[in-house]
Amino acid sequence: MKKTVLCYGDSNTFGYNPVNGLRYPLDVRWTGRLGRMLGDGWQVIEEGCNGRTTIYDDPVDGWKNGLDYLRPCLNSHKPIDVVILMLGSNDLKQTFCLSVEEIAAGVQTFIKVILSFTLERQGFQPKIILVSPPEIGPDIIHSPFGYAFSADACAKSKQFRVYYQQIAKQTGCIFFDAAQYVRPSDIDSLHLMPDAHAVLAEKLVQCLYNSL
Repeated sequence: MKKTVLCYGDSNTFGYNPVNGLRYPLDVRWTGRLGRMLGDGWQVIEEGCNGRTTIYDDPVDGWKNGLDYLRPCLNSHKPIDVVILMLGSNDLKQTFCLSVEEIAAGVQTFIKVILSFTLERQGFQPKIILVSPPEIGPDIIHSPFGYAFSADACAKSKQFRVYYQQIAKQTGCIFFDAAQYVRPSDIDSLHLMPDAHAVLAEKLVQCLYNSL
């Protein structure tokens, strides 16, 4: 029986292309590459949504609250063996006025739901790889998304790894620091270029195999 990996995240999991605003092809985005590298014994579920938050309602697009869709998603794709969770960047938008500590607390709530819901619905808990998102670039205020982020978004994003690593330890998750390997494009200071998708997939495969 194939093992299932659920990749739950925002636009960098969706595969947003900063060059044209469209979606990278399957063989370019990291989720597609991950599936190809893992092979026939695995099924990779791509669950990326542009603008998705952790547990907060966007005042314009309230349906992008990641927690709202989490339970239906887990139930639809069960049994799930691994969850790769990469969220938090959109929580840095000015509209939320959140500290990194508050964002991390939202991630912790997220993980608790995954663990409790899967135990109830599928009888076991998946391994969770908690990914600290790539840092936001220093030129974010000059990017096409500069209207949404404040000047301190870059500095705050550098703190993700500290809080996420603590949460991973507290909740029994596997910690993965994406910023150690990839950086956002110079085009919009937010989204990954194809080479970064390739590196991220390669490093996540290594992380996944090391955790089995």
